[in-house]
Amino acid sequence: MHSFAKASFVLVACTLAAGVRAEPHTYNFSPVNQYNLKVSASFWNPIIGYVSARSGVRLNLKLGRTSADTTSYVLAREVDFAFTNHLFSPDREKMGWTVFGRRDAPPVRAQIVVPADSPVKTLDGLAGGTVVFPGPEALVAYKAPYAELLRRNIAVDVVFAGNMDAAFTQLFAGRARAAGANSQLVQNYSGREDKAFRVLWSSAPYNDLALMASPRVPAADVRAVAKAFLGMHQDPEGRRILDAAGELVHAPQPLGFVPASDADYDSYRAFYAGAPIRLR
Repeated sequence: MHSFAKASFVLVACTLAAGVRAEPHTYNFSPVNQYNLKVSASFWNPIIGYVSARSGVRLNLKLGRTSADTTSYVLAREVDFAFTNHLFSPDREKMGWTVFGRRDAPPVRAQIVVPADSPVKTLDGLAGGTVVFPGPEALVAYKAPYAELLRRNIAVDVVFAGNMDAAFTQLFAGRARAAGANSQLVQNYSGREDKAFRVLWSSAPYNDLALMASPRVPAADVRAVAKAFLGMHQDPEGRRILDAAGELVHAPQPLGFVPASDADYDSYRAFYAGAPIRLR
């Protein structure tokens, strides 16, 4: 009787151990809200579903209502992987996140835009008016454009819309005179919504958002996730998912992800080094 009980215990213990091994840890993945919530979820869920299946590392999409909300999850250490450019300020670099990839796309530019039929032709024409931005965390679409207005001593009323789509909606509804924007998203929105813009100012180029991993994630899991993202465009199923995502947002070129390193984001660090204190 004793031997039978001991054997049963060993069998149960082995079964439990096998069950633990079969259930991979789930990591939260948070991409910056570049589109409205519906479009963002439709864009990312198939991608992270593919990456989870190929890597054996389970990812869960964690999106806030606004881009600032989503970044707050990262800062609160509730997120393990991110697609972001919000972690290159001196204070946030101390958190130890590392870059392993980026979207395969031309560099983006910070811009200040108005509707194509706007009477405003220069930045000086924005003085005293409302300028809408996606959110206070956005370096390309808020910090860089607003720093340019501060440099030129052009006083404006700043409004945050929550994401780039919402900012453009306010702009074309006449609730703002101009919008701070990311050039890539200007192009995407123009294609999706058949809207025409005039660019009043454009910055030097910045690399597109980075795929990043928290220092809490084991190196083996980071490698597996990176391999799945970076090889996605070469796999027929991955290519199909990327093409559908690109069609959803009217991307001007095929989507894909390529290797990247922290050095690829030195332009962001250079911005912070010269930015007004309130924007650092």
